[in-house]
Amino acid sequence: MVATYLKKWVGNRILSRTTRRGGLDLSKMRMFPSQVSMPLRREGLDPVPELAQVRETEPVHKLAHLFGLNVFVVSGHAEAKAVLADSTNFSNDIRPLVGSDPNKPSEGIGGLGFTDPPDHTRLRKLLTPEFTKRKLARLEPAIEKIVNDQLDLMEAKGPVADIVADFAFNVPFLLIADLLGVEESDRDRFRALGPARFDLSGGGIGVFGSASESRDFLFEIVRKQRENPGDGLIGSIIREQGDDLDDIELGGLADGVFLGGYETSASMLALGTLVLLRDPANFERIRNEPGAVDVIVEELLRYLTVVQVAFPRFARHDQELFGQQVKKGDLVAVSLSGADRDKQVFGADAEDFYPRRTVSSAHLAFGHGMHRCVGAELARMELRAAFTALAHRFPDLSLAVPEEQLRFRDFSIVYGVETLPVRLHATTAEQVAG
Repeated sequence: MVATYLKKWVGNRILSRTTRRGGLDLSKMRMFPSQVSMPLRREGLDPVPELAQVRETEPVHKLAHLFGLNVFVVSGHAEAKAVLADSTNFSNDIRPLVGSDPNKPSEGIGGLGFTDPPDHTRLRKLLTPEFTKRKLARLEPAIEKIVNDQLDLMEAKGPVADIVADFAFNVPFLLIADLLGVEESDRDRFRALGPARFDLSGGGIGVFGSASESRDFLFEIVRKQRENPGDGLIGSIIREQGDDLDDIELGGLADGVFLGGYETSASMLALGTLVLLRDPANFERIRNEPGAVDVIVEELLRYLTVVQVAFPRFARHDQELFGQQVKKGDLVAVSLSGADRDKQVFGADAEDFYPRRTVSSAHLAFGHGMHRCVGAELARMELRAAFTALAHRFPDLSLAVPEEQLRFRDFSIVYGVETLPVRLHATTAEQVAG
């Protein structure tokens, strides 16, 4: 009886602190309920077994009923694609669930991921021309230089280095800073703004607080470049489309580019390196087999799917969704990591990393539909360049600690490993044995 009373009392206290007049306020939550954590949990590199069990029996599954909302998780590949492509029956507008101060624009919700048409259509048109293959081709020399510079620094630091801190985070950070046109003097502050945006361990307060700080910084950058447009993406949009959007919208776009291109690529580089190190033949193929890196990168994207869930969708009206009765306002979370392990699409061995898989490109690691990541091709370019250079520079690369000692993020929208210590070259004894 006492335990039941205490549990009810704690639940009521949390509810009272996370609701506001008119409904739930996610930005006030100090913790996210454990009932909705399953799609964000992993065992090592693999989604928890419960996700596969749900996908096999109920690819659209009612996860919880919280604060008056039903929460559904979609883990089947076909069902995920259908929801992600459906802007008629679902909205991405999260603003009704997030309180904000109208006098503080940075506390608002911006960017493409939380925006519906027609605003989404208008804003995405501003970004799309900057991410065509033709435009991105000009970045290849910059990517190659950034990658090689970081490998030089790792070499100097060796014989042991941390792939996470010394390589995986630096490469996408420097590229995104260059792409946006962030000046050298602002980069130290810029660097610290990424990881906390995806860490759910501190609840909505941590996530939305970090988002507000990030947007404040980018609004400052936009205001500076209004007066003196730089050579990067922000300056380019100001010169070509400056009269068509205000600082808040442009800051939100820049925030989306930063958000989608920094932490996600960093996690892919670190975890991808770990996967490739499990079998030295992977790096050998990258070194010696033309085109192998393209196939391997696609399989890594599918297998790891570091963005674990897509931007939340909200039902616009009562409807039936693959056998489930969904009410207006219900939250539908698409498990990208679950969909990318669907055996009906990727085969009986979908839970395994298979670097010669021919259907890997059907993955949803970049999302699907109109909210698909606009920087997908840029991410591929980074990964191909980084893994190719890593394979050639350090052919004897190996883990410097047992894999079971590695620590992974426990509860984050973007999955990752905290550190990845590696030995850059084989020891004398290993060379003799080889």
